[in-house]
Amino acid sequence: MRYPLGMDELLSPTLDRRRLDLEHLKVLSVFHFVAVGLAGIGLLMLYGHYALLKGVLAQSPNPPPPGMFAPFMWMYGIMGTIIGGTGVLNLCAGFWLRARKHRLFTLGVAIVNCFYMPLGTALGVFTIIVLVRDSVRDLYSAGAVPLRE
Repeated sequence: MRYPLGMDELLSPTLDRRRLDLEHLKVLSVFHFVAVGLAGIGLLMLYGHYALLKGVLAQSPNPPPPGMFAPFMWMYGIMGTIIGGTGVLNLCAGFWLRARKHRLFTLGVAIVNCFYMPLGTALGVFTIIVLVRDSVRDLYSAGAVPLRE
């Protein structure tokens, strides 16, 4: 079967497969860095929500009792830890995808990303699809590479 626009050269099984896998790993690492940026924006939005809620409650003519805000503080702390933690995990995964190290860790990060609908799910699924390929597994077993090629 002939593919249009020279795609049959792209699909040759040897050197082009390796080049395609390396390109997929590079693109995935960029998207993991984008996920880090989105986590940072999420943290800023969470802090903005906290500041807004605290300001509204402070300006209220009938302020609530002081203990009422404590559960919200726990919620903000837990959510901030989750968002910040996944940001750090994605940062590590982005660097390690480029260096072709810690494949199982990156697979774990991809599974965690699947819980962040819809962008994290897409990133997680595509990362899993790429990392379970035998050709990519061979790239990882060939050894780690320096971060700058």
